[in-house]
Amino acid sequence: MINASLPELRRALDARQISSVELASLFLDRIDALNPALNAFITVDRDGALAAARAADERIAAGTAGALTGIPLAHKDVFCTEGVLTTCGSKMLSNFVSPYDAHVVSLLKAAGVVSLGKANMDEFAMGSSNESSYYGAVKNPWNTARVPGGSSGGSAAAVAARLAPIATGTDTGGSVRQPAAFCGITGIKPTYGLVSRYGMIAYASSLDQGGAFGASAEDCALLLSAMTGFDERDSTSLERPTEDYAAALAAPASAKPLEGLRIGLPREFFAEGMADDVRAAVEAALDQYRALGATTVEVSLPNAKLAIPAYYVIAPAECSSNLSRFDGVRYGHRAADYGDLADMYSKSRAEGFGAEVKRRILVGTYVLSHGYYDAYYLQAQRLRRLIAQDFQAALQQCDVIAGPTTPTTAWALGQMADDPVQMYLSDIYTIAVNLAGLPGLSHPAGFGTDGLPVGLQLIGDYFAEARLLNAAHRFQQVTDWHARRPATAA
Repeated sequence: MINASLPELRRALDARQISSVELASLFLDRIDALNPALNAFITVDRDGALAAARAADERIAAGTAGALTGIPLAHKDVFCTEGVLTTCGSKMLSNFVSPYDAHVVSLLKAAGVVSLGKANMDEFAMGSSNESSYYGAVKNPWNTARVPGGSSGGSAAAVAARLAPIATGTDTGGSVRQPAAFCGITGIKPTYGLVSRYGMIAYASSLDQGGAFGASAEDCALLLSAMTGFDERDSTSLERPTEDYAAALAAPASAKPLEGLRIGLPREFFAEGMADDVRAAVEAALDQYRALGATTVEVSLPNAKLAIPAYYVIAPAECSSNLSRFDGVRYGHRAADYGDLADMYSKSRAEGFGAEVKRRILVGTYVLSHGYYDAYYLQAQRLRRLIAQDFQAALQQCDVIAGPTTPTTAWALGQMADDPVQMYLSDIYTIAVNLAGLPGLSHPAGFGTDGLPVGLQLIGDYFAEARLLNAAHRFQQVTDWHARRPATAA
């Protein structure tokens, strides 16, 4: 059962081969055994999980179970969960027990999902390695001396090590796709606004988007179908019909299932900067797509090189605004010793925030300050529009865009601790997707020379999630990269 796909787990539960309580207990016991070495979870909610599993068993017995009823899941600790610690990987919120559920959490509860607990993450979702967490770094299940990627590294590591079959994440500049690539699993960031941000603790509001992790595209499709839907409490939530992404995968078998699909290969993605072993794996995966009937065409994203500087103006600016609410007054960490109100603000924030969060707040405050707003923030927004226009021009020539998810495989823990700019560059292929608000998916495409996973990224037009998932699913029907497990998942 540990390595079973969601459809296999669904069949086993419905056939009473295993109960939801037994399944939840199986994963909870694995967390107890493996989490001390991986640090993928911050909070494990055994009592809550078993209560939800008992309720799921009742629904299954009554014949009212849905696709995810009784399925265990890990939530990234950025999603508010009623009655459960919600820390956002920070000291600032280390004592915060949310009084309400995020919209995503409510939807998945209604679907009958069994939440095992809260997955570790970079503090306030700021990072690309999951080393900035107040609760310590998450370890990559393929090699515990390497990073799992960030900021959703705990969720990705949990799925890769089979501490949970599926997990939620958030993606601001690649924080679902990059850890999915580093951990050898599938992750999807949908179109901006498709998943409600209500109850998802904000980092950069115009970029943040909830996403899904699973071993395969099929598992991600089932989870994403349950996560989407209009929410009137989120002003950026899109009011449109929900889709059954899993049903869209059930096309008749064919020797050339992707015939007619045009895959665009941006010349900027295949220039300098990509490691040779990543390039080899990506090109082999593209050959497999061609064998499935797809054709490839060269496209251009001329402003892609400007994505990182634009992002690291816009995201810190929004973070500076969003994190101003954490002042020690209403909730969160408050300094024990202070003189007056201003001193309490200063000391509480100095003690409550880590180095990376402080760095981004300072940058964001600077670019929004008088005399610099036009020169930096406004200019970055203009670049954002150009990047989005580049994608639209490229997607006129193809159906999806493909390339590496990351320029290298996972690096060693601590390797980039003193060089944050180099770490920022690891998101060079993912950040532009968030700036444009487009959907992006990463799936396993092979292994590097160091034995670590390589991810292939697929990017689509707005609301093309079904197309991305279908392409990845067809690839996974004829390859086994997604089925391979690290030794920790044996």
